[in-house]
Amino acid sequence: MAGEDVSAFPAYRVARGFAAIAPEGPRLFLDQTVEDNLLLGTLYLCGNRGRLQALLKSVYDLFPVLYEYRRRLSSSLSGGEGCDRARMLMSDPKVMLLDEPSVPLSPVAVGIMVNALLELRRRGASLLLVEQRIDVAVRHCDRLYGMTHGAIVDEMTPMTSAAKASIINKYLS
Repeated sequence: MAGEDVSAFPAYRVARGFAAIAPEGPRLFLDQTVEDNLLLGTLYLCGNRGRLQALLKSVYDLFPVLYEYRRRLSSSLSGGEGCDRARMLMSDPKVMLLDEPSVPLSPVAVGIMVNALLELRRRGASLLLVEQRIDVAVRHCDRLYGMTHGAIVDEMTPMTSAAKASIINKYLS
């Protein structure tokens, strides 16, 4: 699908290994285990047990706490611990849309999330991040867009420490 226009594809085709979204805040089935929540992201892989296991391993490598909690009900997670973001990865997307991925994670969980996103980028995934934590955005994004009232008011590329400081000052003023 690289370079292919997917705008006319039906939603199910886009969701099968091309693009996935993780909306703001945890969206989990609280009466299901962590692993059951993760497996919901692989429904189209029902007949491919090997691929399913490889994806689970990859997600557990990125989010070790989820492996530790895999048999617990997802309602026992603090702020979701990134489980819904991890579920998004179970569809093996090339493009990931994340709305406020740091909400409502603890500082430690935010660090794990950021490391996972960096690893996904290293693997070749494209990420579109909507994020209010300017520290996360400035350190890890190739391009930044400032928005006010739904309109883009600034476009930046954080290349240098001076540029990063300027962005932070703009954001805080």
